[in-house]
Amino acid sequence: MTDIPPDRAAGGVDPKLLEILVCPVTKGPLEYDSVRQELISRSAKLAYPIRDGIPIMLPEEARALD
Repeated sequence: MTDIPPDRAAGGVDPKLLEILVCPVTKGPLEYDSVRQELISRSAKLAYPIRDGIPIMLPEEARALD
């Protein structure tokens, strides 16, 4: 079992990185979904996946929100 450093979110994403990331489509804010390991853009209605602690900020990789 590995310990998560205190400067990392539960999914291994650096909280400071999450503060500066914006949606590449709208340049708006993102919300972190730790359960699904996604960054949510409400304005673009897209969810960007986080793989191995790395946000994949490509619109073609994003999941459309209902």
